[in-house]
This record gives sequence, C-alpha cells and structure tokens, in this order.
Amino acid sequence: MRFLRRGADSGARPGWRSLRVRLVLFVSVTLAVVCAAMALTTVYVQRVYLLGDLDQRVTNAAERGQGGLQRRTGGATDLGFLNERGQPTGTLAARFADGEVIAAEVVTEDGRQQVLGAAQRAALKGISPDGSLHTRTVPGLGTYRVTAIGGDGVPVLAGLPMDDIQQVIDRLVVLEAVIAGVGLSAAACACAVVIRRQLRPLGRVAATAAEVARVPLNRGEVAGLARVAEGDTDPGTEAGQVGAVLNRLIDHVEASLAERQRTEQRMRRFLTDASHELRTPLASIAGYAEFMNGGSTTIEPELAWHRVSAQSARMTDLVEDLLLLARLDEGRPLRRAEVNIATLVAEAVWDAQAAGSEHDWQLALRLDTPVTVVADPSRLHQVVANLLANARIHTPAGTKITVIVEAATGADADPATARHCVIRVRDNGPGIPPELLPTVFERFTRADASRSRASGKEGGSGLGLAIAAAITEAHGGRIEVASEPGCTEFSVTLPLGV
Repeated sequence: MRFLRRGADSGARPGWRSLRVRLVLFVSVTLAVVCAAMALTTVYVQRVYLLGDLDQRVTNAAERGQGGLQRRTGGATDLGFLNERGQPTGTLAARFADGEVIAAEVVTEDGRQQVLGAAQRAALKGISPDGSLHTRTVPGLGTYRVTAIGGDGVPVLAGLPMDDIQQVIDRLVVLEAVIAGVGLSAAACACAVVIRRQLRPLGRVAATAAEVARVPLNRGEVAGLARVAEGDTDPGTEAGQVGAVLNRLIDHVEASLAERQRTEQRMRRFLTDASHELRTPLASIAGYAEFMNGGSTTIEPELAWHRVSAQSARMTDLVEDLLLLARLDEGRPLRRAEVNIATLVAEAVWDAQAAGSEHDWQLALRLDTPVTVVADPSRLHQVVANLLANARIHTPAGTKITVIVEAATGADADPATARHCVIRVRDNGPGIPPELLPTVFERFTRADASRSRASGKEGGSGLGLAIAAAITEAHGGRIEVASEPGCTEFSVTLPLGV
C-alpha cells in the first residue's frame, strides 16, 4: 500500500518492495524453478535412455566379437572381426591374457583398424571379463563405454565412444535453455501486464485514501470526504473488499468528526455561558458583603461574611476551572520550567494531609536520583492536588491513601528518549463503579452517589479529573485509572526532562 499511495501522490515508479514487483518476481522465479526442474529431468532421462542404448550396443558388439573369434582360426591377438560389416566408426576392441591387454585396435573413419598405443592400452587395464559396463577415457580417442566378455579362449573387450551422447545432451541443454529463456521472458511480461491491470482498482482505492488523508481533520467542519467509486467496492474481489471497508471507515470518521465538533461547540458554548452566569452572582455576593458591612442588623455580620466568602471562593474556583479547560481546549501554551517531581508531589501530599487528617497518608519515592520534568509547576501541582482531593473526598475516614513516584524506561524504545516518570495515587476505598470508569475523566462526571463520603463534605463540581487529564495531555503525558472494590489507582505518566 505504501507504493500505491506514493504512486497516487507523486507518480513515482514502483520500488522493489511494491506488491506489483514482488508478484512478478515471485511468478518469474517460480516458473524459472519449474522450468529448471523440467529441463534437468528431461536431460537426466534422455541421458539414461541414450546411455542404456549405448550399453546395449556395446554388449552386442562384445558378443559379436566373441562369436566371431569362435568361428575364426586366428591366434590370441586376432581382432579381425573388426573387419566385419556393421562395425561403426570408433568401435574399439581388445584381447586379454593374464589381465594384460595383448592386442587393441579401433575402427577409424575410413573403415580401417588402428592399433592402440601403450598409453591407450593402459587405459583399458583392470576391466574384468564379467560383462559389466565401464566408462574409460582413452587418450587421443575420448571417453568410451566398454565391457569385457569371457568365454572359450582369450576374453574380448569391446567399446563404443560416448561423444555422440554428450553432443546430444549438450544440444538438448542449449535448446532447453533458449526455450526456457524465451518462455520466461514472455511469461514475465504477461504477468507484469496482467498484475498491473488487476492492481489498478487497488491503486484507485489508495488514491482515495490519500485524498482523504490530505484533508485537515483536526480543525473546522469536516464533511463531503471522498469515497471509493462503486465499481471498486465489489465484495467478490480483494480490492473491492478493501474499497468497501475504506468507505465504511470514511463514513465512521466523518460521523465521529461531526459528533466531536458538535460536542466541542456545545462544551465551549456552555463554558462561556457558565462563566458569564457565574460572574453575576459573584458581583451580587460582593455587593451584599459591602451592604452587610455597612451595619445591617438582618443577619449577623460574622455569619454573613463567612457564607459570602465561602460561596465566593467556591464559585470563583468553578469559574477558574472552566476558564482553564477552555484555554487548554484552545491549545494555549503552558509555562515551561524544570520541576523536581519529588518535591512537587511531597508538597501536594503535605497540603492534602493538612486538609484531610482523618485519612492515612503514605508517600513512597522510588527514585534512585533526582528526577525533573519540563512542565508548568502550578498546573502540574494542580493535577496532583486534584487527584489527592478526589481520593480524600470520595473515600471514608481512615482510608489509606498511598502516593508513589517512580521512574521507568520503555522496554522497546531508546532509553534516552523513552524515559518517563509515573505518579500513582492509590486508595483502599470502596472503588469506582464499573459503569462510571469509561467516563471518569469527562467533564461534570460525578461519583457522589456511588462512592462513600465523610459526613458533611460537599461533592466537587465534576471538573477535577477532567482538568487533571487535560493538563497531563498538554504536557505530553497520559492519565489512567484502574479500580475495583478495595483498590483504586490513578496513574499519571510524564516524560522526563533532558
């Protein structure tokens, strides 16, 4: 698919890793192996056949020579049977005595007999007159297939040259090589044409995917994305299956983006409206506080100021949280500085312990060396504080809350770039209901009805975990939760500073 996409985008020629090239190579190599196997088999069978025929002729020549001796009256060195009709050119004959060649001649091209020299006769030594076939190279004459037959009198050796067989085999090899080369070239060209045509629908599918990939999906309204043509979505073909799946994927992406856009618009509108709505009661509370400070006897000033201050602080915090989320949604940059993670977490735990002394607070720093992260100190402190406040508010008194800070290195990545630190906030409270876990980091998600709280404590606004998740993601990290009755753990993973 990578080649097809490059080809659709820039018209680049296919590389050796492309599907088209690999298919042509695979088919060509397969055909070459098959042709080679067939050629070798043919050569082997033809050689066995020709060699068997030659062996039969050699045996027949030896038998004729032995029969001729029985009818002739010559001595022990008589090879006159070579003069008989039917002896082909190159026929070799010899006679033995006590294992030594005592006479050896060969039929020349003009039909006469030529006596073999000492070196030529030496090449015929060691052949037993038992009728077995042997291959010997006779100097000046070439390679021969020979056999020796005993009988009454001196044994007779006969042989025929193998040059004709070798010439036939050589010509057969050359002919098969030429035929195979021409056939493989034609087959490769045909395969290239057929495969290219068959992959055209896949190329059009890749072009559609590339066109969709060029659309900026991360901003603005996304609608009317390109689709694969109906002709390229036939489920009966592999390319059609890919096209049909891609169309469904594009439909899903388009619907998801539209829903996300609607959700973001509703959320931004809500945050803006909520911020403006909350500013009005804040102004009223401030005015009421001034009125009470002027000497009104309707309500005790101390109680009035206490309520006004408490509600003002709470509403102000809510407004600030909403504005912070809006700023994070807009992608505004955070302040960056090197932060000692151990010091920051320790300070947050001390603050939480002061606010919730009825809980059992534990801090575990599993760090061999000081660890720093490049982050916004105040926002990162807010993440830890929100997690601690969430654990304190939603668990009963006496709950053990353990905060762990540790450094870890990715096992499958370069340690220089994959190192990160993890902050874990663990409690042994009642846990988060399973149906609430998928939405626990969404805005305005409340667990008051499902998790225990100490008496008299108010529930949060439902923004604490959403803010923690948004800030963590803005720092290039991630936040996760795992919960079951008796053990709830939030983990914040942040990349370490260089």
